[in-house]
Amino acid sequence: MRILRTAGLAVLAVGAVTLSLTPASAHDPNTPEGIAAVQAFMADHEPADRRAPLVGTADGVPCVNGRADKYPCKNVDLLSVLPLSSIGGGNGNDIWGWTDPQSGKEYAIVGRTNGTAFVDISTPTSPRYLGNLPSNGGSSTWRDMKVYKDHAFIVADMISGHGMQVFDLTRLRSVTSPQTFRADTTYTRFGPAHNIAINEETGYAYAIGSNTCSGGPHMVDIRTPKSPVYAGCVSQDGYTHDNQCVIYRGPDADYRGRELCFNSNEDTLTIVDVTNKSNPVQIARKGYSAAQYSHQGWLTEDQRYFLLDDELDEQNGSDKRTKTYIWDLVDLDNPVHTGTYNSPAQAIDHNLYIKGKYAYQANYRAGLRILDVSNVASAQLTEVGYFDIYESGDGAAFNGAWSNYPYFASGVVIVNGIEQGLVVVRPNLDGGTEPPGDKFENTTDVTIPDGGSAITSDIAVSGLSGNAPSDLQVSVDIRHTYRGDLVIDLVAPDGTAYRLKNSSSSDSADNVIATYSVNASSETANGTWQLRVRDVYRADTGYINAWSLQF
Repeated sequence: MRILRTAGLAVLAVGAVTLSLTPASAHDPNTPEGIAAVQAFMADHEPADRRAPLVGTADGVPCVNGRADKYPCKNVDLLSVLPLSSIGGGNGNDIWGWTDPQSGKEYAIVGRTNGTAFVDISTPTSPRYLGNLPSNGGSSTWRDMKVYKDHAFIVADMISGHGMQVFDLTRLRSVTSPQTFRADTTYTRFGPAHNIAINEETGYAYAIGSNTCSGGPHMVDIRTPKSPVYAGCVSQDGYTHDNQCVIYRGPDADYRGRELCFNSNEDTLTIVDVTNKSNPVQIARKGYSAAQYSHQGWLTEDQRYFLLDDELDEQNGSDKRTKTYIWDLVDLDNPVHTGTYNSPAQAIDHNLYIKGKYAYQANYRAGLRILDVSNVASAQLTEVGYFDIYESGDGAAFNGAWSNYPYFASGVVIVNGIEQGLVVVRPNLDGGTEPPGDKFENTTDVTIPDGGSAITSDIAVSGLSGNAPSDLQVSVDIRHTYRGDLVIDLVAPDGTAYRLKNSSSSDSADNVIATYSVNASSETANGTWQLRVRDVYRADTGYINAWSLQF
């Protein structure tokens, strides 16, 4: 994220986070809204998690009954956690990965406020910290990195002299103990930059949100990685927050074979032809009615659709559910917003990437969310897994998962948490389908009386034969400000109650978002099933948001 930079604004550091503010660019006006946005972002930061690393388990910690260790989860197992204190300190931000073509080893490149950590995750249950590349000129909340030809290219915002650090990743092969590294070279045609994208097919890097090019893509030829060369500017639409640049092979024949950048430009999706670096051409610039801050997005693998994250719509709107905006790009001159996916979780979306049929989203307080995009043509996305690294509860605030990297051949996914550090997980998506059997769901909100009598929510099941299974899956989404107040039961059609959760005066976290397995094999499947919830203490309130039965 990059909230509006503001000239002359002093912001106090919170926890381990510090900012070195620079003058605003023309695209980032000095407004009261900008000042308030920066202050709100910084106010949400919490001190880095100081718990011990979670490493060394033989097979990691499986996701069972909606939990892996202390983390809420669905179809995603926990392999390891390296807190920030064990990988160089500071607070976390962006993350990327590298696979050594010589050995096949996989590495995490972990951004932090004070530098970049390198971690060998080739044994994902026992990751090994190799060392730190310090930030060039100070600390920054915003650091980003990408990889090309076995080199990492690293930028940071709000540091006037940072430039683009270039680091030869093959140096990691010989590391036996943690080191402090130096960059192989630094590109200095810009100072701060918010983000960087690389088109690995062409060998060009795109530094975005810098103090050049009106904040638009600053293009750099990195085909010789240690000798980067300025290639041009994209400045027509001003500030770009994030982008993806590709050789286009999608459905619009007019642009096939061209190098295109799909830019998230604060309030629009802007598409630019950058084939000729000295004369980039803007193809389209489209806004959308709910725009608050067009933050980042990614193309589906057929390049027909673009999924866009808006970072501030949840915080500024009345509906706090995470929203993903779906764009049809069949005609690149006229992108069409065809629909919006509303997550069951309430959180701010931040960075998403698509691999195959899945979108992997890092959604701050809701953690890693995995969506099946198979039905994107019908503007339908389906959540098939999640791993919530911010277990204290959801909400439209800037904590938890900053970004993720899902492209390792091993299937491992790495997540970087602002407070949590490096979290290594493995999705078990079973081909991307829901577990076998019929699913029944109730999404009608039901208010839970504070310290009152129990309430129920019904699901009418029909069309099944015989009894319910011995592993009936009961997925519960209850929003409540003190989940320890709640007693939750599943009530079968004959009135038999199965306890899902007891109350606990010591469990002060928000919300119950979990999946329980119930042996209901003695119950007839058809009939009216109920979720029964009682709040046994006063002072905190909530409601049933949704629940489902998977037979």
